[in-house]
Amino acid sequence: MSETLTNNPQQARKRQLTGEVLSVVENKTIHVIVRMQKMHPKYKKQYWVSKKYAVHDEMNSAQMHDEVVFQESRPYSKTKKWKLVRIAKKHVI
Repeated sequence: MSETLTNNPQQARKRQLTGEVLSVVENKTIHVIVRMQKMHPKYKKQYWVSKKYAVHDEMNSAQMHDEVVFQESRPYSKTKKWKLVRIAKKHVI
């Protein structure tokens, strides 16, 4: 799960994140968790940090446990400031 920047010179540089879908209960909204591994500056111990994002999914195409790529966008609501770019990997049962 990572963070990248777009390279299009005409478009403002928007952050892109990759994460796993946690919830698809709401209409046109998915909740995605992004997990990153960090290292403690003093003790050099690696640990996991996670953050949950509300992402706008216009077509309701993402399902639970899919791996998705999403990027910054205009605010859709108080908490929803990200939009779905693509589904990187579908979850197979």
